[in-house]
Amino acid sequence: MELPRRQFLKAAMAAAAVTAAAPGATAQDAYPIRPVRIVVGYTAGGVSDILARLIGQRLSQRLRQPFVVENRPGAASNVAADYVVHAPADGYTLFLAGISNAINVSLYPDLDFNFARDLAPVAVFSRSPLVMEVSPAFAAKTVPDFIAYAKANPGTIAMGSAGTGGATHVAGELFQMMTGTKFTHVPYRGSPPAQSDLIAGRIQVMFDNVAAAMALIRAGKLRPLAVSAHIEALPELPLIGDFVPGYDAYVWNGLTAPKDYPAGVVDKLNAAVNAIAADGEFKDALANLGNTAVSDTPLGFGQLIAADTEKWAKVVKSAGIKPE
Repeated sequence: MELPRRQFLKAAMAAAAVTAAAPGATAQDAYPIRPVRIVVGYTAGGVSDILARLIGQRLSQRLRQPFVVENRPGAASNVAADYVVHAPADGYTLFLAGISNAINVSLYPDLDFNFARDLAPVAVFSRSPLVMEVSPAFAAKTVPDFIAYAKANPGTIAMGSAGTGGATHVAGELFQMMTGTKFTHVPYRGSPPAQSDLIAGRIQVMFDNVAAAMALIRAGKLRPLAVSAHIEALPELPLIGDFVPGYDAYVWNGLTAPKDYPAGVVDKLNAAVNAIAADGEFKDALANLGNTAVSDTPLGFGQLIAADTEKWAKVVKSAGIKPE
C-alpha cells in the first residue's frame, strides 16, 4: 500500500535528519568515492616506490577505489612532504613517510613545515633492519673484530652511505658514538655505487638497507657482520646490539596525511592497512624485499615518529651532520 504523500514526505525528512546528524559516520562509510594519491618522495623503481605500490595495490582491492602512486622526488623527500602538508585535508592525498623524514626535522632546520606536527600519522606497515657489511676481503669477520680493528687503526676506516643524513649514514654515526670508534664518511648517491666501492675495497664498511644489499649478500659479494634487528631473510646473523648494548636502528615506512585529516577516514585507512599487513601474501612480498610487515594504531605510529625524531636529532647534532 502506498503511503499518503504527507506521510511519505515526513518519513523522508526524518531519514534526512538522521543522516545529517551523523555526517562523519556517513563519510567514513562511503570513503573513498574517488581515486586516492600516495605521494612518494623518491623516483620510480626504488624501494620506497615499490613499497608504495604494494600497499596501494592492496588498498585499491580492499577499498574499491584506485590508490595511485605519484612520484615527487627531491631534497631527501622534503619536496613531496611539503606538497602533502599543503594539500587539502580531504582524505584523498597521502604521503609515504619513512625514517628519513624524522631525520630531516633536525637535518633541515629551515624547512617551512614540521614533519611531526604538520603530517598526521595514519598507519605504519613496513620495517627493515640495517645490515653492517664489509668486503669479503676485509680482515674483520665479526663485530668485535671490527671494533678492535677500528680502534687499532684510527682514521683508516672509510664508511660509505647512500647519502648524507640518510638512514645508512646516521646508523653508522650512532655506531661510532656508542663504540668510541671514528670513521671517515663517504656519501654516495644511493646504495649501488657505495656497494661497488665496498666490494672493490675502496671503502671498508656500510650500514646498508637490507633490501638494497640482499642480492649481493646472497651472491657472496658482501660479508654481513650483523643486523640491527632480526629478520627472516638473514636468520643466521647476530644483532649489532649483541655487541653494542642498546644499539637500535631500522628503517620504517608508513602512510601519513595532512593534519586535520578526517578522523573517521584515518581510522578506516588504519584498519585497512593493518588488515593488509596481516595477510600472508603481503608479508611474503615484503620479506622478498628484506622488510617485515608491521602494524600499529595512529597513536602508536605517532609515538614512533616522535621517538625517532628526538633520537636522530641527537645523532645529527653530535656528528655535526649538514645536508649536502
